Amino acid sequence: MASPAAAGPGAALPPAAARRDFYWLRSFIAGGVAGCCAKTTTAPLDRVKILLQAHNHHYKHLGVFSTLCAVPKKEGYLGLYKGNGAMMIRIFPYGAIQFMAFDQYKKVIKKQLGISGHVHRLMAGSMAGITAVICTYPLDMVRVRLAFQVKGEHKYMGIIHAFKMIYTKEGGFSGFYRGLMPTVVGMAPYAGFSFFTFGTLKSIGLAQAPNLLGRPSLDNPDVLVLKTHVNLLCGGIAGAIAQTISYPLDVTRRRMQLGAVLPDSEKCLTMVQTLKYVYREHGIRRGLYRGLSLNYIRCIPSQAVAFTTYELMKQFLHLN
Repeated sequence: MASPAAAGPGAALPPAAARRDFYWLRSFIAGGVAGCCAKTTTAPLDRVKILLQAHNHHYKHLGVFSTLCAVPKKEGYLGLYKGNGAMMIRIFPYGAIQFMAFDQYKKVIKKQLGISGHVHRLMAGSMAGITAVICTYPLDMVRVRLAFQVKGEHKYMGIIHAFKMIYTKEGGFSGFYRGLMPTVVGMAPYAGFSFFTFGTLKSIGLAQAPNLLGRPSLDNPDVLVLKTHVNLLCGGIAGAIAQTISYPLDVTRRRMQLGAVLPDSEKCLTMVQTLKYVYREHGIRRGLYRGLSLNYIRCIPSQAVAFTTYELMKQFLHLN
């Protein structure tokens, strides 16, 4: 087989081959950057959500906005970003794996199973979300433990110390996967409907009003992409729908992750047991959906920024 040099002076790789060069790495980076931008935007809201979901005794009598005001007074403004270091360490690979896996699963489902249209987005999104969760779950566990701590009551001194403590005190590696089942069960509809809604809105928008909603991609003029403000809107809608469907399982996951930190941890050992306990003790609005209003405020901009950043990174890294 002739080498590229043998093709003659000035010969270069075909455009298609050039685009495939390091495609997975570029896709990985694009997803990681998108995830980090999204989570940094909403980190204070995420901290408050964890405090409310698990009924932290310092803030359990407060609502969303009063907690947002109370945390800086008690712990300083950096208290709103507690656990964000662990979040960034986790979210880069999480976002990278999720977005990259979504693209790959979508191709496999379409080519191997012959499923296309809107359904393959739902399936690929669910599978991508589950893959990302399983790969990065221990980092999420540590981040939640750090975020739940209140100033002056530190059980964990940092990320590495938290890893050591969980490993030695909570059963080795299995301790890092406490609450994995409700996470996986909740992630399937969340990621699935998130990607499904965004992809469907994007395809409908570009098909019905290409001149109004779309513009040529920066890296490939033949590809039409959504304008930035439309991307933000579609991402926000996708996040709101996905969050509403999966929120009770998110509450269950948080309580199981916190484990021994909570006084009622022995009543929250399994997913079903935790769901029943939260419902019995706190009901639907103040239990299974506690903090949902905050999650809308947190999740809508988070998903909007994630999808928009990913679309922009795809153009910047020539992925279209």
